[in-house]
Amino acid sequence: MPCPCGHSQSYEACCQPIHHDATLAKQPEQLMRARYSAHVLNDVEFVLNTYHSSCQAHAQAEAIKQSVDSHWIKLEVLDAPACEEAEGYVEFKAYFEEDNHEYCLHERSRFVKEEGQWRYIDGVMPEEKPIDPRLLQTIANTKIGRNDPCLCGSGRKFKKCCG
Repeated sequence: MPCPCGHSQSYEACCQPIHHDATLAKQPEQLMRARYSAHVLNDVEFVLNTYHSSCQAHAQAEAIKQSVDSHWIKLEVLDAPACEEAEGYVEFKAYFEEDNHEYCLHERSRFVKEEGQWRYIDGVMPEEKPIDPRLLQTIANTKIGRNDPCLCGSGRKFKKCCG
């Protein structure tokens, strides 16, 4: 079976070994992908056991169980720089369905090593960039001056960017 985390490897070669031994996650991205797969597979114990001890996850087990018990659709890893230190970050989007509507959880998660094992400690929701109102117009109504900011969001003038 393909791995629920979206990797091209099979589940048996990707996340399953980490589900059996979380110390096999050598980078935060591996643990984050395994945690996502655990959500898909409804493996609440793995999720609980991979929280940092300061999170007191077992005291919040019921709320975490409800979070895990969702219809998870797909995972997109946006940024996961490799790290050698005891702290790392993974930015991702996890999509789930509820009441026939699709939702997206966009988070920049922080992982720290505790007793030699990566653990999830917290995360922040990145601020979404505002949409340029010109992108909401039809092409026929869009007027872009050469000195206007480029629609691509680069911050450069249109004539020096996409114009």
